[in-house]
Amino acid sequence: MTATAWDPSQPILEINNLSISFFTRLREIPAVMDFSCTVMAGEAMGLVGESGCGKSTVALAVMRDLGKNGRIVGGSIKFKGRDLTNMNEEELRHIRGSEIAMIYQEPMASLNPAMKIGAQLAEVPMIHEGMSKDDAWTLARQIVADVRLPDPDRILKSYPHQLSGGQQQRIVIAMALMSKPALLILDEPTTALDVTVEAGIVDLVKDLGEKYGTSMLFISHNLGLVLDVCDRLCVMYSGEAVETGAVADVFDRMQHPYTQALFRSIPLPGADKNSRPLISIPGNFPLPHERPNGCNFGPRCSYFTAGLCDKADVPMVDIGGHDRHGSRCLRVDQIDWAAPPPAKAAIEKGEIGPVVLRMEDVRKYYEVSSGMFGGGAKKVVKANETLTFEAREGETLAIVGESGCGKSTFAKVLMGLETATSGKIMLYDRDIQSTPIEKRDTGTVSGVQMVFQNPFDTLNPSMTVGRQIIRALEIFGQGANDQERSARMLELLDLVKLPRAFADRMPRQLSGGQKQRVGIARAFAGGAKIVVADEPVSALDVSVQAAVTDLLMEIQRKNKTTLLFISHDLSIVRYLADRVMVMYLGHVVELGTTDQVFSPPYHPYTEALLSAVPIADTRVKRKRIVLEGDIPSAMNPPPGCPFQTRCRWKSHVAGGLCEKEMPPMRTLAGGHQIKCHLSDADFAGMEPVIQIAAE
Repeated sequence: MTATAWDPSQPILEINNLSISFFTRLREIPAVMDFSCTVMAGEAMGLVGESGCGKSTVALAVMRDLGKNGRIVGGSIKFKGRDLTNMNEEELRHIRGSEIAMIYQEPMASLNPAMKIGAQLAEVPMIHEGMSKDDAWTLARQIVADVRLPDPDRILKSYPHQLSGGQQQRIVIAMALMSKPALLILDEPTTALDVTVEAGIVDLVKDLGEKYGTSMLFISHNLGLVLDVCDRLCVMYSGEAVETGAVADVFDRMQHPYTQALFRSIPLPGADKNSRPLISIPGNFPLPHERPNGCNFGPRCSYFTAGLCDKADVPMVDIGGHDRHGSRCLRVDQIDWAAPPPAKAAIEKGEIGPVVLRMEDVRKYYEVSSGMFGGGAKKVVKANETLTFEAREGETLAIVGESGCGKSTFAKVLMGLETATSGKIMLYDRDIQSTPIEKRDTGTVSGVQMVFQNPFDTLNPSMTVGRQIIRALEIFGQGANDQERSARMLELLDLVKLPRAFADRMPRQLSGGQKQRVGIARAFAGGAKIVVADEPVSALDVSVQAAVTDLLMEIQRKNKTTLLFISHDLSIVRYLADRVMVMYLGHVVELGTTDQVFSPPYHPYTEALLSAVPIADTRVKRKRIVLEGDIPSAMNPPPGCPFQTRCRWKSHVAGGLCEKEMPPMRTLAGGHQIKCHLSDADFAGMEPVIQIAAE
């Protein structure tokens, strides 16, 4: 079958009234309904929305890869004018990989661990285009260089496990580009990566899109990333497109209540936990078989009108005067979109009390064997080096840095899951450095608790929510009998704003945000005075993030808790933290108040971190500083300053001092600490990385 010639002035991808259902033994579950979207040649379209809204389902439908129980039940998907829904497997095989390629969220799921990188890349054009082996390897080397990987020859001879996460993701992008596809689908391609690596991947995707003229469908829940990458945007909610248009139109002239609510729940510049708190979206995302009549967003919408919004299905309407801008709202012309949000009452700033935790020159080293089966010379991994700081009662201290910088090791040492190699950890007036958790008394264990990153892994799937909290109360010696503990468990559910009826629910019956609230309730069961929150909101949707962070702040104010907030999301750090500690390769390289750390002078590493943060605000101008290379190994750290191998300021320091000597920790105005060899003049000449244009 020969395809008719495609006119490049026509859409490369045209999805019309697409409906997708998944069929179980009990019922048909409608996942996507009446979805339409158009991507022109060379255009990048962003698909955004909360988990479960149908973004990935749309992408898999374009690939015709919905599995055994997924089915397209209505509408069409046209690629270059041909309807993919009517194609047989043979026709699809010619298009998949060669004309349409997909990049998944987890790079290792796309790579064969038993094949070298070069062989995996070369087989793409050999299979799809019948290219000779030599030509395929030449092309593979060229594309590995295109995706900015150092030493392409070494990379081609490596196995996937020998590469870092960022390098693996670049290889997956290279693999997708091997046949120069006309359409590239990217499903959350940077979620698992550090913000500095993410910045490099985003720039790479944009450059390659321009170089190869590739059209893109970019799926993300991160509105800042979409602003960086995309020309157009489609916002999805509960299986439907609710707003679509050019990125600038949707960001600055939004015309749907859900889009507006989404932006109000993310920490943009200017948001402040006390004077301008975030506004979380009330209620919960509806399950597919529990969608309301009329508008799906109706039960959570502040503009909802009974008898209108819940009467019948809501069509998509065009917004006049904009470039292909549409909204699925019946009241779009009646709402004053420029009106400021109803002001949330300003919250009185919590009082910062005396020092409750002090770490002095804490080091944590691991001995590892260089042999495959435990033999060979021992090597030392320096996970934490001379960690010195203090935290006060009622304070939020954020700890930021890339993966491998020692954040989680520090948390394990504080919790007693690991013991420090040397140094002092003073909890109030007691040194707990060398006391592992099994030897700590109940008061110490209950006083220092942790909220983990993934709420799914930290709850026992065979125990009810109430029983899990009561179990923690028993361990912490709270309550004289079962009756007192049950009463306290219900009070803890009130504290984290969960209905008391949830005590009888199993974890599988809860959403991600609800599970995280149970984790927080359990952490506070023993009256914790210090809570280590290790990426507590990174696994949650943005609307749920706002509610959970507000909850943590409220509990902190009530209990005067000290919160150590470990995160790589600097937007949420700016919103939450009183002070910020920046770590790199086991060292504290900068420590100061939030205002000090987010304004110049910066440590060169902090400067690069801030420049990499995607911000969902068209007024924000960022200086782009993309770090070259990966974090060095903690087993073989570089001499001198740990950051010198990636530092753009190194040439400002005379005599190769950065490569010879560890810089001293210098104290600048207001107690702001920076570990760097740069001169006072260099610090004074630093410009802000993030600037907000005047409106």
